[in-house]
Formats: sequence, structure tokens, C-alpha cells
Amino acid sequence: MIVFPNAKINIGLNIIARRPDGYHDLETVFYPVKINDVLEVVEADKLSFESSGLDIPGRMEDNLCIKAYHLLKKDHDLPPVKIFLEKNIPIGAGLGGGSADAGFFIKLMNDKFGLGLTDDRMEDYARILGADCAFFIRNKPVFAFEKGDEFEPIDLDLSAYKIVLVMPDEHVSTAEAYRGVKPAPVRDSLYDLVKTPLTAWRGHIKNDFEGHIFRDHPVIRGVKAELYEHGAIYASMSGSGASVFGIFENTPNLDDMKENYQVFENV
Repeated sequence: MIVFPNAKINIGLNIIARRPDGYHDLETVFYPVKINDVLEVVEADKLSFESSGLDIPGRMEDNLCIKAYHLLKKDHDLPPVKIFLEKNIPIGAGLGGGSADAGFFIKLMNDKFGLGLTDDRMEDYARILGADCAFFIRNKPVFAFEKGDEFEPIDLDLSAYKIVLVMPDEHVSTAEAYRGVKPAPVRDSLYDLVKTPLTAWRGHIKNDFEGHIFRDHPVIRGVKAELYEHGAIYASMSGSGASVFGIFENTPNLDDMKENYQVFENV
């Protein structure tokens, strides 16, 4: 059985407060985009994991798909499986690629082995693996709050626009991103702001990570500026970076940007 985990972008990201458990309360909007990995699972004599495409750092045992398998096996009689992953979603980009793989793996296992799990139950499993993993169970636009793992569905459809994603040759770790941010309450909730016309987003919807990351990684700041120069209605870093997306009325000509960055068009 094969599935195609997709990336997400963050439209706005407000870091509101530090929690007693070490996480942060935040609010953001998750929106799925069409950059896909390829994930296949087959029954095997022993549990294993293979990948191709982009290099995945770390040990096999730490991969979220492997962790998801062990999590499900605690409650279900699962046979060993061989997991194949073709990695296309940029890593360390703020696109939730690893979380997408884990969420789609849970759904795949549920379907393949008839576990009978509801979406709510699959989200419960996914939340254990990471704050944004649960989003990929339903994989529809949501307003996310608390740790980013509680959701309110929103009516947001950007299909009439062209979304372009640009990945510079930069890396921003999640630890670096949170280390430099100062939590603060918001005056206007993103839940309401995202319902305003897209032309109003530029002056009101922000990503709290951009301030210090743009200072320390001016290349990323430059990518956002270039997208606006090419006519983006709205542009922002996604999550903790380093990717930046732009929303356009029409497909822009980004040949000059393609010389310096990895560019994904019409995602």
C-alpha cells in the first residue's frame, strides 16, 4: 500500500506563552500544500526502514514512522513491516515533512490492517509523536492552538491563487527558532485575521520567528523580499523556516530565483 504524504505551510504564527511543560502556547493556521513524499508499507519478516531521495539525518530508530509503528503495536497485533520512504519534502524547512510521514503512516496502517481507528483516535496517537503530526490525519485547513495540536476547522480555500515555495540553502533548527523568540499575548487573534481579504494579510498576519531568524539568516529575509518584488500578495516564512512561501494571483516568472534557490511552483 502506497500513500503520498504532503507538506503544510503556516499562515501566521504567534508564540503566546511558555507552558509549564516546556512547550509554548501558540496559534497558527496549517494549510496543506502539494509537495509530496512517497510512503509504502509491505509485510515482512522483521521491522525495517529504507529511504531514498533527500538524506534523512539520525538513526532509523528515531524516525517518526518507526516510532508510530511501535506506538500502534502497543495496542494492536501488528505484523512486522518494511517501510519505504522517498523523501522529497525539504528537511528543516518548516513544512512538517516528518510529521506528515508519521500521520500518513498511522492512516496507512489503519487501512492496511483494518484497525478500525477513528480520526479522533488517530489524532490522539499522532499527538504523542509531535505537536503538528495530528494535523495530517484530517489534512484540511485548520486554526491550530495550544501546543499547535488542538484544531478548529476553518473555511480557507486558496485554490484560486498560485502558491510558490522557495527553499534557500539555509538551516534553522527548532531549538534555534524558539530560543530567540519572546512570547507575548496577541491583540487580534489569527482565527479572525485569516478570514479577512488576502490583500490585508501583509500588514496584519505575521510569523513571530521571522524577527530574529531574519536577523541571523539574512538570506531568508531576502527570499521573502524577492517574492514581494515578484508580485506576491502575501509572503511569509513557514513555521520555523527556512522555507518561504508566496501567494500570487498568477504564476510568476521566478527564473532568477531558481538560479539560487530550490523553487516549488503551484503547490
